[in-house]
Amino acid sequence: MKITKVQGKLELKNSGGLSLFFIGTGGAFSKTNFQSNALFIKGKNHVLIDCGTLCPLAISQFGVQISDIKNFFLTHSHADHIGGMEEVAFTSYYSKKERPVVVIDDKYKKILWNESLRGGLGYSKTFDGKTAGFDDYFFQLNPQKEKVGKRRYLHAVIGGKGGIDLKIFETSHSNAMNSSGKVFHSCGVVVDDKILFTGDTKFNREQLENILSDFDIEWIFHDVCFYKNEVHASYSELKRLPADVKKKIYLCHCDEKLLDKKVKDDGFAGFAKRGVYYNF
Repeated sequence: MKITKVQGKLELKNSGGLSLFFIGTGGAFSKTNFQSNALFIKGKNHVLIDCGTLCPLAISQFGVQISDIKNFFLTHSHADHIGGMEEVAFTSYYSKKERPVVVIDDKYKKILWNESLRGGLGYSKTFDGKTAGFDDYFFQLNPQKEKVGKRRYLHAVIGGKGGIDLKIFETSHSNAMNSSGKVFHSCGVVVDDKILFTGDTKFNREQLENILSDFDIEWIFHDVCFYKNEVHASYSELKRLPADVKKKIYLCHCDEKLLDKKVKDDGFAGFAKRGVYYNF
């Protein structure tokens, strides 16, 4: 992997290899490093994984507007991961006259719209006399089940053959249930069968080992919390992973005040940084 700094404007295309650019690397309430929203780029294709409340502001610092992003994948419905999607919808619809693609299955599509986006988007526009729905603002790319190794993943490709490959898996982030008794939806993703992006998850060593068994993972971008809590993997838990796994892990989704911790001394690759391309 080669790491290079952005030169002026963020480019949404490259020569064809897979690159990762963090719009932000911070936790939910970070104001300096914004929120952990990650842009994957490959040839003429790109996909933004998560679009938090601060994402439209954060990406504008690199000379790009959020309406320039054409493809999205959302790991879960906390505001630091989906809070920018209302702006995406409105600016794309009114400024670009187009619908961005969202990789989302039918189950989460219904949850995301009814429990998060509908309040702002659904009652701001009518189509044929009816209040707006998800499909009026976004184009759904519905991932399909596919077996890899011993397990099944949801699979989608951005840009068709040779595009950005996504293998999606469920994670355990929050135990909270909605009024129907359903557990909070959250997921992570394997990109091009080699880059693991966890989204937000509790520590799950068994799941991590399973993914490493199913794929030839080169690098892992894992959320972390520096105290034990109920919704994120803690640093003390991650530190107990084998050395050959830790050396692949870049840590993200933490308060910038904690970035002085010597995580490389504990065997990690380091902290994920915004403003650079990770070229794989």
